[in-house]
Amino acid sequence: MTTQETSRIQYWPIFTLEGAQHVGCCGLRPREGHPDVPEFGVHIASDHWRQGYALEAASCVIEYAFGVLGFEALFAGHNPENLASRNLLARLGFAHTHDEFYAPTGLEHPSYLLAKA
Repeated sequence: MTTQETSRIQYWPIFTLEGAQHVGCCGLRPREGHPDVPEFGVHIASDHWRQGYALEAASCVIEYAFGVLGFEALFAGHNPENLASRNLLARLGFAHTHDEFYAPTGLEHPSYLLAKA
């Protein structure tokens, strides 16, 4: 909530329309050293995988980031073993730019940019 108050961005919760079941979250967070290019992310609980929630939520967040918040580009990365995330980012139009070391995993994570159309 603090990030929402200070930066106008956060990871927003995702719920099903029927039953209001919590599915996961999707959103943006500030990226250190890149205040004009926030980091995009989506996290879906495993029992809700392959049901289209990630694509739907991601599309809404991207539209909001470009249309309402006025960002010109978004950054994203994923664990190199997570092929579903790679495929989602490709489907959303993110372009691979480089691999970047991510300390929590100790791995080089593929990194991407999505520029406003």
